[in-house]
Amino acid sequence: MAIDLSTDQYGSKVPFMPSLDRVALVYHPDLLQYDFGPQHPLRPERIELGLDLLSTLGIWEAAEETCLPRAAPDAVLELIHDSAYIAAVRAGELGALRGSELGRFGLTSSDNPPFPNMHYAASLVAGGAAEAARAVMRRDLDHVFHPAGGLHHAQRRRASGFCIYNDPALAAAVAVEEFGARVAYVDFDCHHGDGVQWLFYDDPSVLTVSFHESGRFLFPGTGGVEERGEGEGWEYAANVPFIPFTQDGSWLQAVHALVPPLIERFAPDLLLTVHGCDTHVFDPLTHLCLTTEAFVVQARLVHELAHTHCQGRWVAFGSGGYDWRRVVPRSWAIVWSEMSGRPLPRELPSAWLARWSRDELEPLPRYFRDSPDTVHPVRQDEIESANRETLAEVMRAAGIE
Repeated sequence: MAIDLSTDQYGSKVPFMPSLDRVALVYHPDLLQYDFGPQHPLRPERIELGLDLLSTLGIWEAAEETCLPRAAPDAVLELIHDSAYIAAVRAGELGALRGSELGRFGLTSSDNPPFPNMHYAASLVAGGAAEAARAVMRRDLDHVFHPAGGLHHAQRRRASGFCIYNDPALAAAVAVEEFGARVAYVDFDCHHGDGVQWLFYDDPSVLTVSFHESGRFLFPGTGGVEERGEGEGWEYAANVPFIPFTQDGSWLQAVHALVPPLIERFAPDLLLTVHGCDTHVFDPLTHLCLTTEAFVVQARLVHELAHTHCQGRWVAFGSGGYDWRRVVPRSWAIVWSEMSGRPLPRELPSAWLARWSRDELEPLPRYFRDSPDTVHPVRQDEIESANRETLAEVMRAAGIE
């Protein structure tokens, strides 16, 4: 039985039926080298579990639907990163920089410790994003999913928040520089998409929209309603910060109210979306309480917007998610299912569950959609009221009725 997406309670009343889309997924075995070590929360194993789930479901033809990334050369990385920083990443992985020199580039904290082949692995992630943008802008493909991408915190001159090079920002820069495109970037990760925002904060060619847990409670501490761009980029940034313990209804109300009118007004040539699933109630690093229902609705909405406003040009990124067994694989399957038009069954495949179950860890969920008792409605009246006030403030600032 396929998941019925036609009657969800948050606004997608009629199933969206696009024409047959040409799709691909960015993958290379060397992406597993992006590894900060066994104690770090960003686990490369999530790639193995996630792609094995797609293969087991039979919804990804790896031989025909893989966009093979190449490491981005320095000249391309320099569209968004300073050359001295790129050199520091190379030196840091070799142990040639120490102490304050590493700290100056954000490479000494527990978040971003240097690791072997760091430059190559990070530039491979970035190169995958650049190739995805080119493929979609050239009309070789309609949609591309980059599950290992979405490293949205990296700044021009420093690493930040598990992110060495900012691959979604690079995808936007390539589209702008090589194709003269207008790019809309919509970020659903629990953490503010600060790196992408700041890199294009004064650029009217790129609209950045971020939905995230308020920076008063969560890294990186930014993403307030007042951050709206500067100079020529004024009013080309929008942020919706949510109160901890926000659930699906409040979150999706804001997404439905804000994203369609902003996209319609901006009229982009390319849509980039970050589908971080660290908004999920199971995530160990954050405080929001979304379920996979929200992931279904978000993917459906942006797919429709891509066809309505961008001639189908859409690149999606996996981004954050730190319950890499119970949440990340299901989230990626939901995005790819929507992108490829291949429905998911109600239950996860028994063979996949058997391969990845571990007695000492939390049991894997049997279903793609979370059960109604996954989240308990604690303080929701108060939380929803605060979120409605925030949304109203954002919409007034954006001039949306």
